[in-house]
Amino acid sequence: MTGQDALTPNGVATARSLAAALPDLLIEARRVAATVAAGWHGRRRAGPGEDFWQFRPFLSGEPMRGIDWRRSARDETLYVREREHENAHTVWLWADLSASMDFRSELANTSKANLALVLALAVAELLARAGERVGLVGDAEPTSRRDGAEVIAMKLARLGAVEAHHAPAIMRRRDDILLVSDFLGPQAERDALFADLATLESRVHLVEIADPIEETFPFTGRVDFVDPENGARLTAGRAEAWRETYLASRAEHRAHLVAACRPGWSHMLVRTDRPATETLIALCGQLSAPEGGSA
Repeated sequence: MTGQDALTPNGVATARSLAAALPDLLIEARRVAATVAAGWHGRRRAGPGEDFWQFRPFLSGEPMRGIDWRRSARDETLYVREREHENAHTVWLWADLSASMDFRSELANTSKANLALVLALAVAELLARAGERVGLVGDAEPTSRRDGAEVIAMKLARLGAVEAHHAPAIMRRRDDILLVSDFLGPQAERDALFADLATLESRVHLVEIADPIEETFPFTGRVDFVDPENGARLTAGRAEAWRETYLASRAEHRAHLVAACRPGWSHMLVRTDRPATETLIALCGQLSAPEGGSA
């Protein structure tokens, strides 16, 4: 959704619906994060770098040049200004909230959009607990606050659905980015985004969300299919006759998505009839992997 779209009645309704759902999704995300929090260690630590991290008390025997005299003057205690180690990267999050993500069949536990939001917020919760920086695609500034998941939820409520056609403007080289989507949008736009991220040498983690009915195509007899993006209709007289062609097309689509992954990138398939904790555990492994690691 662009800035202009946000002013339309449909855009306003979507934003209100998202804002109403986010508190419950945030609670679920924190529950999911709590189940896998043990053993999650962030990469953030003090060291040479350009960005401010924190103030800490001056220790006897340290070089005096590290003291921040302005901060120390506030309460007559000596403080050292620490910067982040250059290996402490930001993790950017994007949850696809396009119309196709609203789909939920009777076989699913939740909609694709809700699962995408829970996963994004759970990752934000874990990153915040570990002292990492987390940013939201479409927003101008990442956060390192301990309540990072709540900050991200508030930003989502404000921004609504954001399209990811390019890397974030302030994204730095070698940052991580997590893209959670069904990846059913235009292939040309997706390829352009991947090429953009590759120039930054980013580690990209693709989380492909699918409803179980999309993976199995269990339809029989006469079925009307409706495109959620544009409302176009397609009627099948004998839907079962389309199953083989549909599954082959879906496999080809996924193969193209996997083939687009550069070295160090990862791809995982997530179904909405499976627990979110399974995916979060796998994501923790990817985010904690050394640079150059791949799935």
